[in-house]
Amino acid sequence: MSLSAALPENPLSTGVAIVLVAAGRGLRAGGEIPKQYVSIAGKSLLAHTIEALAVLSAPIQTVIGAGDLDLYGQVKQSLSARARALLREPVSGGATRQASVRAGLDALSSNPPAVVLIHDGARCTPGAALLQRAVAEAHRHGAAIPALKATDTIKQVDAQERTIATLARDSLRMIQTPQAFAYALIHEAHAAAARAGLIDFPDDAAVAEWAGHPVICFEGDPKNMKVTTSDDFALAAARLMAACADIRTGQGYDVHAFGPGDHVWLGGVKIPHDHALVGHSDADVLMHAITDAILGALADADIGSHFPPSDPQWKGASTDIFLRHAVGLVAARGGMIAHLDGTVICEAPKVGPHRDAIRARLAEICGLALDRVAVKATTSERLGFTGRGEGIAAMAMATIRLPLGGA
Repeated sequence: MSLSAALPENPLSTGVAIVLVAAGRGLRAGGEIPKQYVSIAGKSLLAHTIEALAVLSAPIQTVIGAGDLDLYGQVKQSLSARARALLREPVSGGATRQASVRAGLDALSSNPPAVVLIHDGARCTPGAALLQRAVAEAHRHGAAIPALKATDTIKQVDAQERTIATLARDSLRMIQTPQAFAYALIHEAHAAAARAGLIDFPDDAAVAEWAGHPVICFEGDPKNMKVTTSDDFALAAARLMAACADIRTGQGYDVHAFGPGDHVWLGGVKIPHDHALVGHSDADVLMHAITDAILGALADADIGSHFPPSDPQWKGASTDIFLRHAVGLVAARGGMIAHLDGTVICEAPKVGPHRDAIRARLAEICGLALDRVAVKATTSERLGFTGRGEGIAAMAMATIRLPLGGA
C-alpha cells in the first residue's frame, strides 16, 4: 500500500482520531480492579489519560473490557465536559492487545480518519507536544512511533540469566505510545495479520513492519511513563501532583427549611424523614454546600450564578447536575479535586446510619477515592433554627489542585 493511498483526499476521511486501549486486566499492578480504573491523584488512571489526550480535540475511540462498562461509566462522569464530548461509544476488546486495537480500528471504519493515534490507557501523562509530534510524523511518514534512546548498557541473556551478548545501545530504542499511523495503512495491516492467524505482535509498529511498511522513530517523552506496577502508581501520582502545584481551598454553606414530605436528600442519598427540605431544586443542602466550596476554590462565583433559581429548568432538578458541573470546571482547567469535607447540622434525621452511603455517592459523582471524601454530622444543641427542627444547614470545604499559572 502506498502512502498516498493511506492518506485519502476525501474530506470526510480527513482529520485525526485516537484509539485508546483500556481492555487489559493489569494483573502486575496487584489491585482488585483493572489498573486503569484505580484512583490516582484524585481520579482514575484512565480519566487522567483521557484528559491528557483531549488537548488534541480529536475523537477518542475507547476499547474496554467486556465487563467494565460500569467502571467506565464512572470514569466518564469524572471528566471535563470537553473530554467527555470527544468520547465515542466504547467497544469491547479482545483476548489480546492486538485484538483490542483491531476492534477500535474497526469501530472507526464507517468514517475513517486520515491519521489514527493508538495509545495505552495506562500512559496517563502524554504531553501536548508529544501528541502533536505524533500527528505530524504520521502525516509525514505513514507509520511513526515515539522512542527514547537507551541510556543504560543492555545485555542479552539466556534462560539461566547468563549474559550472552552486549548490545550496541546506539541502535536501541525504548518505544512508547501513542503510535501514529495513516489509518488505512494500519487498519489493513491489522486485518491482514488477523487473516493470517498472527496474534502475538508486541505492538502496532510490529504489525505494520510485518505488513511491509517502514516505521520511523521520533522523539518520545521521558515523562510519558506506562503505569505497570504498584511502584509506578506512586511515581505517576507524584508527577501528576507536581503538575498541579497550585493548591486552593474553598468553603461552602447552605441552609434549607423543612416543609411537607416524607424524605430528604443529603449528599445524593434519599433518607426517610417526616418532612422534606424546601428548595428550587431537590434542596440537597449538603451537595449544595460542597458545590459552592468547589466553586469557591476556583474563585468562580457561586451555585446561584451558574444555576439561577429564577430559571425554571432547575426546578426540582437533581443537585448532582450542579456538582458534576463544578467537578467538570476543575477538570477543564487541568486540575483535580484533592479532598472534600462536609458537615451536616440538624437535630434529625440521624446522618450516621447513612454516612457511608453518602460518602460513596459523593465519591462516585466526583470521581474520587472514598478516602478523599469526609462527611460529619452534628446538632446545634437545640439552639437556633436547626435546634428547633425548622431545617438543616451544611458546611463544606473543598481542596483542589490546579496547574501553576492557570487562570
